[in-house]
Parts: sequence; structure tokens; C-alpha cells
Amino acid sequence: MSSTDIIIIGAGIAGLAAGCYAQMNGYRTQIFELHDQPGGLCTAWERKGYVFDGCLYYLFGSGSGQPFHQMWEELGAVQGRQFVHHDEFMRIVEPSGKTLIVYSDPDRLEQEMTRLSPADSEAIADLCAGIRAFTRFDLSLLRQKPKALMRAADWVRLSLKLLPFARALARWGKISAQEFAQEFQDPFLRRAIPQMFAWTSIPVMVGMSLLAYAHNKNAGFPMGGSLNFARAIERRYLELGGEIHYCSQVERILVKNDRAFGVRLYNNQEYHAHRIISACDGRGTIFDLLGGQYIDRQLKRLYNDRLPTYSQLQVSLGINRDLKDTPHWVTYLLDRPVIIAGEERYKIDVRHYCFDPSLAPAGKSVAIVTLSTPYDYWQRIYGRSIYNAEQIQESGILLDWLERVYPGIRTDIEYVDVATPVSYERYTGNWQGSNCGWLLTKQTLWLAIAGIRKTLPGLDNFYAIGQWVEPGGSVPVVAMSGRNIMQQICHEDEKEFVATKPG
Repeated sequence: MSSTDIIIIGAGIAGLAAGCYAQMNGYRTQIFELHDQPGGLCTAWERKGYVFDGCLYYLFGSGSGQPFHQMWEELGAVQGRQFVHHDEFMRIVEPSGKTLIVYSDPDRLEQEMTRLSPADSEAIADLCAGIRAFTRFDLSLLRQKPKALMRAADWVRLSLKLLPFARALARWGKISAQEFAQEFQDPFLRRAIPQMFAWTSIPVMVGMSLLAYAHNKNAGFPMGGSLNFARAIERRYLELGGEIHYCSQVERILVKNDRAFGVRLYNNQEYHAHRIISACDGRGTIFDLLGGQYIDRQLKRLYNDRLPTYSQLQVSLGINRDLKDTPHWVTYLLDRPVIIAGEERYKIDVRHYCFDPSLAPAGKSVAIVTLSTPYDYWQRIYGRSIYNAEQIQESGILLDWLERVYPGIRTDIEYVDVATPVSYERYTGNWQGSNCGWLLTKQTLWLAIAGIRKTLPGLDNFYAIGQWVEPGGSVPVVAMSGRNIMQQICHEDEKEFVATKPG
């Protein structure tokens, strides 16, 4: 048994960030992590000399002086790190070969889309004007201070900063990419536009912000990949004097007289602290670690009304071929569907990482195919022989399809790795293997802006951070979640919050 100021459950980005800021402010902390490495969902894995990245393809805050960058400097994540910024964000290709190049530069994007469909020039101009507006929008404004600490003067200042964007927020926050596409006359653009921003139900303002930040060189890929990025924050935490217990899964949060005072591990060891911060799965925390004792109507609605989550199938390929002269991200639209995990698929995403030579041996490539997939499908067959057979079958279907797009590539593939939603759930503990907590849609956008409460009703000395209290997740937002909770704790203890940079 040992005592400390704060125990943090989970060494993902949120937990590491909370630990760093706690140590900066003089709190003694310990982090308990079920896995044997940091990062949580911000991870990568090595197979036969290939590094398969499971998270970052762009990072908000990669640009010096840009939103979120200062936070990454405080966490020691960006110093000396190179970022790759793509002028061509992605391509969308239909079977005939017709192609939309999605440029991050709104001027080039407007020219490209108008070339494809002059009849849609008005809607195209509307879209690109929105992207230009969001190049001046600081998304971190919505996360720079905990809502619990906001006073009237703070709300006034925030309102004044948001006022120039009020019309854009109102226009683009309440329409999804799929709905916006219906305003176009061109059949190809009607199919392509929903594929520009990760998922079709995403609010258009979120997609615009992504392209705007890419244009500002503030959404780059961190060289070395996601796990390398997470390890930099781990080093910062350890240098600040923090302590991490790996392979140490928490079985129970200890509570007495409605006050959280420690954790018990599955090996029956107990650790006590003045405060407990959960930076792990939200559902598991509330219903398993705390036994469902501290819950109200809002929390019941969140987990029982089944707000949308996002589960994916990732097929990672180690290829004995250099793909650097091919587009780094292509979404292929299909006229005839392929059947994957029991569902018809009319599009397939292919990304390669040849822009980062550290992820594959010289002259070779890492490519990743990702698809949204129902968690229930994989959960039903997990633990049976059919589970492995299904992974092989589904990857084989995708490889057959890739052979038609990249002739001869099947013989060049040296390694195939398949990660299902059950894989993500098993290695990170995240409910349904969701890689972003609650999916960000126009229905959940305002919940994301308002935030979900970081405490539980009737329970003292407990706090929750991470993607399950920050709808939409994303790496910078969950890191800011860790920063904010320490601002709140410092306020409770009547201490001035301090944030420093290494050295």
C-alpha cells in the first residue's frame, strides 16, 4: 500500500497530460495502465520491420504559434519533431477514373471542384468561403479553461472572440457532410463530398476546420508515428517525477463515505490517494470500477440511448514496393459493393505512409485500409475459430480488390495485420472498440461544445477526463481535457495553475 496526491487510471494521452500538469503544479501522482506501453489509442505496432500506425494521420497543433501548439510544447511532444504537411489532403476516385483532388488550400480546392462541375459554382464557393473563415478560428478557445471555472467576464471574452464566426458556426454546425452534398447537382460531387471528412454524418464545420488547419500547416503528421509521439509525453511525465505502473489493470475504485480514496488492482494490491482521475473508458469506469452507484439521468441517457460511436476494421499491409509516387490517401468509390463483415461497402479508403521513412524498410511501404464496421458483428464471433477465419477472409477480399487497383501488389505484400473493434477493446479497454468515444455529429456537436461533466453525482474526490467526456475525442482535445482538470483541481486547492515547458 502506498499513498500519493492523485492516482490517474490510464496512460493514454489524457492521462499522461493530466499527470504532466499535476507534476508541474507540485502534486505527487501515479498512473496505472493495463497495457505495457503508453498512448492508449494513440499507438502503433511493429511487425516484421514495418510500423503500423493506429491513430494519427494529422495532428492539430503541429504549427508553431498555432492553436494547441503551446500545449504540445508544455508536454514536450513537439520539440525537435518534424511534421509532414500535405498540400493535397486526399483524393476521391470513382470507377470511371474521375477524380476529386481535395486540396487544403481553399483557392485550389474551389478551382478543382468548379472544373468538375461549373453548375455547382455557388455551392462550391460557399464551401470554400467557410474553409477560409475557419483558417482564422481558434478551436482551442472552446477548451482553454474548464467550464466549471468560467465566470461572467470569461464568457463575455469568449463570446467576443467567437462573434466574428457566429454566422459560420450557425450555418455549418447544423448540417452534416451528407446533407450538404445533396445541395450539389453533379452526381460525382454528391457522392464525393460526404467522403471528404472521415465520416458522412460529421458536421461540415468540423471538416472545414480540418482543411483550414491543414492549409495553415497546423495539421501535420508527426514523424515517427503515434506511439513515438505518445512516448515523448511519457518521457516528459517521468522527467517531472511521475510514476507509471504498466500491466496494472484497476479492478475497483475504492470509495468510503462517498469519497474516492484509492484503487484496487486485479492482483489485490491497493493504492491510496487524495484524488482519483479516470482517464480510461467511461462506461467501464462508471459501471464496473464504481459499480454503477454514482449515476444520474444524463449519464443513463448517454450510455443507454446509444449515442453514436465509431468502430473500425483496420487492415495494415507491409509491402515490398515503394508507393511514394502514388497519392498518399485515396478513397475509392465503388459501383458494385464488396461485402465486408456482413455489410455492403461502396467505398474503400487506402492510405500509405511513404512520407515517413521510419515506418518501413528502405524501398518498401506501409499501407492501411480502414472501414467502419459494427462492433456486434465481431464481438459475437470473438473467441471462436471463426473469428480468425473471418479476419483472413475479410482481408483476402480487400487484397483481391487492391490487386485490381494496384496490379501485382498482392505478390508484393509481405505482412498482413488485421485489427477489429474487439482488438481495440482488448488492448485499450474502450467500450465497443470506439476510437473517438462518442462520434461527433450535428446532434452531439453542441454537447461537445458545452462538454460533459467531469465529476459524478454524489461522489467526491473523483474526476473523469478523456474522449468519453469530450464528444468527438481527438488527440489535442483529450490532452486539453487533462490540462483543464488540473486547472480545476488547482482552483479547488486555491493554488495558481502553472504550465511550464521543458528546459
